[in-house]
Parts: sequence; structure tokens; C-alpha cells
Amino acid sequence: MSHQLPGSDPGEEAREARLAYEPNREDYQRLSLQFMRSADRMGPLAAARAFAGFGRRFSQDRDSLPQDDADRAFGLVARATTVIDYELPFSDDDKALELIKKGHELLDEALLLDEHCFDALRMQQASQIASFDGYYDFLRTEGDDVRAWCLRQHEHALKREGGERGRIAANLALRPFIRWRAMQASKAVICGRNKDAIDIARELMRIDPDDEADVRYTALIALAKVEDEQGLEELCRKGAQIEARRGMPATQDAWTQLARIALAYKSHDLVGARDAITRLAETHPNALSALAIQRELPDGVFSRLVTQPRSEDELILAISEGTVLLQEGRDKEGRGALGAWLREECLGRLGHDERAHVFADEVEWGVGREAE
Repeated sequence: MSHQLPGSDPGEEAREARLAYEPNREDYQRLSLQFMRSADRMGPLAAARAFAGFGRRFSQDRDSLPQDDADRAFGLVARATTVIDYELPFSDDDKALELIKKGHELLDEALLLDEHCFDALRMQQASQIASFDGYYDFLRTEGDDVRAWCLRQHEHALKREGGERGRIAANLALRPFIRWRAMQASKAVICGRNKDAIDIARELMRIDPDDEADVRYTALIALAKVEDEQGLEELCRKGAQIEARRGMPATQDAWTQLARIALAYKSHDLVGARDAITRLAETHPNALSALAIQRELPDGVFSRLVTQPRSEDELILAISEGTVLLQEGRDKEGRGALGAWLREECLGRLGHDERAHVFADEVEWGVGREAE
């Protein structure tokens, strides 16, 4: 029988390129594999009927599907991600405490089911280790053990099942390690360990040349931070090839364009920086307002937050991750030299009503001013 996942189609992966590490989709993939293994023992008609109802059972009665403890644990991680990454940042104070408790309980339960649920462990420790440096050290210290375990599972998956099904299973087995290292790279940038972040990104892109984790975006920020123009352009070329293979838009992503703005500004090429702003405004909706506001978002705990390519959300996320570039040498309003220049440059291109919206958003989000 076909190895294609129930309910999927051959073009799905290309159309949802930025959703590679969306946990609910990954949960669907994991249970699809288990379902196909159980369907191998059925006759053709029974298997066809079972496949027809898979999507409904997944959405309405997930626990009724074939799964082992590792699958159950990942299902809990997916639920915790929804709570922590997508509900908590937008909740009021009263609701926040309830969501935090719920998220912790889901992660604790996942680790009771599967001690090797490294996504749950990593997410749990993110809340328990107070400092960025401490969390980075945890990820660095434990990373080799995570790598060894996931590689063993990867090889086992390839040996157990050949063909496309084995490839998918092996890919899923390696993802917890990829996410672990990608998070380490992200924290390395925050901790000022930019060369470590670049090295981690290169390691992951050797393992996964298609860069499903999009760790190259973190590396772009790090390369701009250390002013490595040659390294940045080399990575941009690789990124363009990756996105072409995925069927992504031919225009540049927000991280690439933001890194180029930063490099031009640092080299005192204000004409080049202004040209890069113009290009960014052409590819991303409401770019000038987003660049003026420079909103900071909580980092995704499971992985980088899901955004649609070339969307305003993508740009807001890239700006938030690029705060380390914008805030070098803070000014009196809490912005660095580049951040302050970028704000004034973009405000100057906006009309009166658009500027008013920017100022209103800054008041609402408390952006650009030191805490009282």
C-alpha cells in the first residue's frame, strides 16, 4: 500500500514550508506512521475504510489511534506548545497563571511517559533555569547525549522501514535534536556567543541541508552582529537555494533583509541601508510601521513561532530576534543606534495617520521606552 500519510498530498510540504516544526502537524505525522503500520495487517478494503476516517479520529478522538508512550508524550508536548507559545503571550494576568500551570503539568506528564522526550525536557528547563546563560549552558552540556540518542533512533527507523515511510520516520526521530541545537543557537546570540551560533547553524545544515528548522535565520543575525559580510552573503545564497526547492516566494525573507540593513548601517553605507529598507517595504506588508515600532515578542519555547512567508508576522518575528542588532549602544529611549535611526527613517516615510498608529501601538506595547 502507499506510504503517503493519510490526508496529505504531495504538494503539502512545499506549500507549508514554514510549518515544518509546527507541533500539531508533527503529531499528525507521527500518528499517521503508527496508523499505517497497523493498517499493514488489514485487508485492502478494511485499510481503505480506516484511512478514510483517520483525519476525523485525529481531530475528535486522538487517543483512540494506535500509539506508543513516545507518541503520547509528543501529543502532550504539542498541547503544551499551544498553551505556552500561542495562548500565554496574549492572555491577561489572571489567565496567565492558569496557563503556566497547565503547560507545566503537560510537560511533566510527557516526561513521565517518555524520559527521552527531549522537547519536553528542553521546554521544562526553559522555565526552571532563570538566566539565558544558565539555559545556554544546559543546552550545550546535554546536547551531545541528545544527539547520540536521536541518531540511534534515526538509524533504527531507517533499518526498520525502508522507502518513503522509513525516511519520514527517520526525519521525525532526528527532529528533537535539531530543535535542541537550534534553540541553543538562538540563546547563543542572546548571550553574545555569536560564533557559537554560527558554528551550530553550520552543524545543523550539514545534517539537514534543507534546514527544516530555519536555523540559518539565527545565523544571519549572528553574522551581521560580527560583521561577517562574506559569510552572510554565502549563507544568503544557500538560503535562496533552499527556499527555491521549497517553492517559496523568490523575494528575500525578513531576516536576510534585516541583516543586510544592519551591515550597511554598521559600515556607514546609509544609502545602501535605505535601499534595503525600501526593498523590505516592498516584500512585507506594513513593514515601515513594524520597523518603527520594533516590538519584542517572547521566544517560542518549542521552536521558532510559526509564520507565513513574507507576512507582517514574519517581519515582526525577525525584528524581535534581531533586537541584539537594533539595541547595540542603547539611547535614552531604550533603542540602540541602529534601532533609533531605523525608527526615524521609517517614520519619515509614513503618512500622518500611519505615524499616529505607530505612536498608539508604542503606548499599548510599551515599546521604545525604559521601564519606569
